[in-house]
Amino acid sequence: MNFYIYDLAFLVVFFLAAGIFLYINKKNLKFEKPLLIYRTKAGLRIIDYFSRRFRKPLRFLSYVVIGVGYMLMAAMIYLLIQIIYIYFKFPVLVKAVKIPPFMPLIPYITEIFNAKEIFPPFYFTYWIIVVAIIAIFHEFAHGIFARHNNIRVKSTGFGFLGPFLAAFVEPDEKQMKKKSKFAQLSILSAGSFANIILTFLFILIMWGFFAVAFTPAGASFDTYSYSLVNISSIISVDNKTASNYADILDISNEFNESKGYIEIAAHNENYVISKNAIIKQLNATKSKDISQIFLYHDAPAIRNNITGAITEIDGIKIKNSGELGAALSGYSPGDNIRLKAEAEGKINEYNITLAKNPGNESRVFLGISAVNAGRGFLRVVDIFSFIKDRSTYYKPRINGLSIFIYNFLWWLIIINLGVALFNMLPVGIFDGGQVFYLTILGITKSEKIAKKAFSIITRIILLMFILLIILWFFAFR
Repeated sequence: MNFYIYDLAFLVVFFLAAGIFLYINKKNLKFEKPLLIYRTKAGLRIIDYFSRRFRKPLRFLSYVVIGVGYMLMAAMIYLLIQIIYIYFKFPVLVKAVKIPPFMPLIPYITEIFNAKEIFPPFYFTYWIIVVAIIAIFHEFAHGIFARHNNIRVKSTGFGFLGPFLAAFVEPDEKQMKKKSKFAQLSILSAGSFANIILTFLFILIMWGFFAVAFTPAGASFDTYSYSLVNISSIISVDNKTASNYADILDISNEFNESKGYIEIAAHNENYVISKNAIIKQLNATKSKDISQIFLYHDAPAIRNNITGAITEIDGIKIKNSGELGAALSGYSPGDNIRLKAEAEGKINEYNITLAKNPGNESRVFLGISAVNAGRGFLRVVDIFSFIKDRSTYYKPRINGLSIFIYNFLWWLIIINLGVALFNMLPVGIFDGGQVFYLTILGITKSEKIAKKAFSIITRIILLMFILLIILWFFAFR
């Protein structure tokens, strides 16, 4: 909370300073709908230097830049389709994320939509630094490739759309239109290519920083051990006979939550689940033809409500999931252990009796599990899995500073990747729109066909975004 005070103070000081700067330089300001534009010559020498110094590498890199641009365009269209599928199929995930799918990136967005359990905080300090880094490298890449193709860069600068900032490099549009389609494609794709390079660079920086600033301190888990159970195999629910969807739902609705978990017997296995969890699961299908449900194994972890990261067992320190498994291997089913777990900075102690493993009754069973990141779009969310083990709890060496820098790098990587992908959407306002148009024009040699295809793809993408907004809205009904 103390940092929020400093951050808000920085926000006020920054905009006051920006306002004074713009007032002093008001002669250089120009309103070009919808932006207030400030033009300057700053950075032009740097652009010229790089375009001259690396002329040969840039010639080869032009092919790479265009190829990456097409890959990003295809990837973004694929991801957009995947997101629509997820929004349609899994409204529970939409409600968990909370943030709308089409939303300007603003400071405190996680606080505004109460999404702090999913995302790290997004301070104004993060926002202004991230925007500066992304915009400068993105726009300078456009400028360098423009100069490489002997196109004059008239100015650099930035624009204001209310409180939102945008940087730009302004090449001579008339000269650019006279250049080959290959040259134009390389210039248009260069910005997103720069963002991809930055993404990988900061992933490496984050990797090194994390190794130095954090240390393994426990075994973490996402959920309790569970299985997908056939409803036809269920014998009883809360000691009452149940053989179908309607029976399970009726008994669950009548269950007194103060009793804890609903107990479910299915053949030779016992399961438990909360009343809220099972009703949500059954109602989410909107169908009475459901044949399977997820149930938790009746295990020590859920029975004792173990939360947080397991840090100690009978005085033995646990640093990761491997050490947890090694420690538990020395016990037998029925043994009592004293377990410590850390949750939100507090150490909780549990005295539990180990159960038999359902798959091998000679081994012990605690009943914790990690959720797989899944396939397709969900893998993008898990891009940091190689930096840290998802089943290991890490402690910062310098509590506030380590977490602050790590979260900053997290946002910098995610936003860089997002800008690279989003910018290559084949929609008019993005570079991807012009790339798509030039590509169709090059293939068909017809401006009429290219303009028609450009108009159609733009409308399709916009309709997809409208559909996302509708699905997001109905998820919260």
